[in-house]
Amino acid sequence: MLRIGVLVSGGGTNLQAVIDSIESGYINDAGIVTVVSSMQDAHALQRAERHGIPGKYISKNQFNNHKEYDDALTEHMQQFKVDLVLLCGFVSILGENFISQYKGRIINIHPSLIPSFCGKGYYGLKVHVEALKYGVKITGATVHFVELEPDAGPIILQKAVEIKDDDTPETLQKRVMEQAEWVILPEAVKLFAEGRLRIEGRWVLIKGNSI
Repeated sequence: MLRIGVLVSGGGTNLQAVIDSIESGYINDAGIVTVVSSMQDAHALQRAERHGIPGKYISKNQFNNHKEYDDALTEHMQQFKVDLVLLCGFVSILGENFISQYKGRIINIHPSLIPSFCGKGYYGLKVHVEALKYGVKITGATVHFVELEPDAGPIILQKAVEIKDDDTPETLQKRVMEQAEWVILPEAVKLFAEGRLRIEGRWVLIKGNSI
C-alpha cells in the first residue's frame, strides 16, 4: 500500500477530496497514514479525526530555527513510513532537508495555471485577487512536484476554469476548488499510486491515458 502523509494549514477541502477518492475506490492500494497541520485549530485535523487518521500539530513556532522545524517534519514522516507527501493548502515553506529526503515524492496543489500567479506569497485568496485584478479570462489549478523554489517543480496536471464577469475572489476560489482542485489532485495521486508518473527534467510523463 502507498502510504500518504498530508501537510495542511487550513480547512482541508483538498484533503477531503483525496480521502473521498480513496474510500470510494477511485484510488486503489493507497491510504493516508498521517495528517500534519502547521495551524493548531485547522479544520483539516478534525476531518482527519473523523476518518480515523492520526493528526498532529507541528508549527515552526515550536522550534528555534527553520532547520529544526524541517527536521521534525522529516522525522514525523519517516516515523509513519510515508511514501508520498501531499501539500493540501500548506502555507509553510519546506526546507532543503525535507525536500531532498522526499525528492520526486512531494506533490502540491496550487490554485492557478502555473506559471501565472504563483511563487512566494501567492497562496489562498491572494491568488484569485491577483487573477481578477489582472483581468485574465481563464484561471484554474495545477498539481506539480515540489522543489526548493516555490511552485517551480515539474507540472503533473492542470485544469482550466473560466472567470465570470461578476466573480469575486471568494466565488472564484470556490469554483476553482470544485471544478479543478478536487478533480486533478486525486487524479495525480491515483497516477502516482499506479506507478504511471515519471519525471524527465522539467517534464512529467504519464504512462497511458489519464482518467
